[in-house]
Amino acid sequence: MKINTYLDSTYLKTPAQSGLTEEQTLETVINLAKEAIENDIFAVMIRPDYVKKMKQFLTEQNSNVIIGTVIGFHEGTYSKEHKLAEAQKAIEDGVDELDFVINYEAYKNGEVDAVKSEFVDCTKLCLDNGKIAKWIIEIAALTDEQIADITKKISTWAEENFKAEDLHRIFVKSSTGFYQTEGGKPNGATVEGIKIMLENAGSLPVKAAGGVRTPEEAEYMINLGVKRIGTSSAKALIKNEEVSGGY
Repeated sequence: MKINTYLDSTYLKTPAQSGLTEEQTLETVINLAKEAIENDIFAVMIRPDYVKKMKQFLTEQNSNVIIGTVIGFHEGTYSKEHKLAEAQKAIEDGVDELDFVINYEAYKNGEVDAVKSEFVDCTKLCLDNGKIAKWIIEIAALTDEQIADITKKISTWAEENFKAEDLHRIFVKSSTGFYQTEGGKPNGATVEGIKIMLENAGSLPVKAAGGVRTPEEAEYMINLGVKRIGTSSAKALIKNEEVSGGY
């Protein structure tokens, strides 16, 4: 199986989180793009601050590698207005796909109307501009019942508010990779969590993010039905090299 075309090669650490300078971080994301070009990886997933320079680089390389970014990252608790403004700027900078962290804390608090509002308005902004919208539900922060429920709600909201031919451009995504779990619990995609998402996503595609460590695991997820895999070890997965830590 050619897993390259399913991969979003990811680097989402800020300079403060990595201990790198801004210049070193930019060099890191450019190297990510070079690696994606060399290995026929579908997309690079980076912070919004680096989208414009990434777009310039990929244009210079005449590359078809897709640029993705994260919105409302990583907590998801930013206001709808903040997420819309962040998304609009990324669109202007040349991004292709936007991975929003849904306000799962508001969802858990029963503020479903607010969550629906941000989903509909942010997704509409993406679709109106010809972009892909992905919604990170952060499964490590949810019970199995909540994973099923919020996935089903996103599917229903999408079907109620957008055309059937656009639903393939609206993903449900498992994880940010930054959620702090306790007791060694995984903070990324799990087989159990992905199965629940797939069972409840309806017509929407599912992205498994984090926790995929081997080509066999990637193929297993793909065979389950996921359409994309987010990983900070894309090259290692392709080359069947050892993956240590990371997203």
